[in-house]
Amino acid sequence: FWVAYTNCNSQYKDAVQLTLRQIDVIRRLIRRYSDDLQLVTEASDIESVWQNGKIASMIAVEGGHSLDSNLAVLRLYYQLGVRYVTLTHACNTPWADSSTVEDKPKRNLTAFGKKIVLEMNRLGMLVDLSHVSHEVMRNVLQTTKAPVIFSHSSAFELCKMYRNVPNDVLQLVKKNGGVVMVNFYSDFVNCNATRNAIMQDVVDHINYIRHFIGVDHVGIGADYDGVSKVPEGLEDVSKFPDLFDRLHQNKETEPSWSKGDLEKLAGRNFLRVFRAVEEVRNLRKEFPNSSQSKRKRLQCGCIEH
Repeated sequence: FWVAYTNCNSQYKDAVQLTLRQIDVIRRLIRRYSDDLQLVTEASDIESVWQNGKIASMIAVEGGHSLDSNLAVLRLYYQLGVRYVTLTHACNTPWADSSTVEDKPKRNLTAFGKKIVLEMNRLGMLVDLSHVSHEVMRNVLQTTKAPVIFSHSSAFELCKMYRNVPNDVLQLVKKNGGVVMVNFYSDFVNCNATRNAIMQDVVDHINYIRHFIGVDHVGIGADYDGVSKVPEGLEDVSKFPDLFDRLHQNKETEPSWSKGDLEKLAGRNFLRVFRAVEEVRNLRKEFPNSSQSKRKRLQCGCIEH
């Protein structure tokens, strides 16, 4: 996934324009390096592109502020190739709380926020719950008709950072059929301020989620493009083989990681979720929702009935 991202400072101003520029950059990048990259918008094309020696390139939008509280914008992003949206980044939107609220919710997920989730279900767009508050995680999992992803989050039980996923939400993810893709950011995998993060911290988070909700619900969400500190031994993507070797060879983990298990971790779990989201899309034939958020309409000076 190539991520179209704009800073929270753009909210209520030029977030949509800046996000469109990012999407344009991604699409031009893929075209320029077409010998190695190929734009993919359907789950069924990912493996065939990979088998042809190219990188299956998809587009994501990280941060619900990029929607400007408008379902029409969401639909247009989908037409441009966007296949997941992270509902918030490091700021609240008018319809959903970010993880930055910690345990002091402001809005949780509003009625309009639920409409966004259901419209994403209708489109066949993945709902990403990394960055949202714990209560929004719960609200979305009670609302969505399709499996969700956490594109880059770790286990709250092992590191009490609110960007991580608590146990009760992990159980809901299992019931939902979703996947939690473990983040490598040092501060999210190691809450011990007396030492640096190491590869074993990431291994511990992967194994914890696997043991708690099963091998079908854990993945890799390293976030190398977006963080400043990574564990020793996982400095960049060249270290992925070392991580997988550690999991495969570590006989202390029960159950051990087979080749098939590691394939699920590396991407097959995500592929399963993507296909399931498309199946829900194919079943939901209702007309698109034309509403926008109440707060947005009031800002526009429209009369609210």
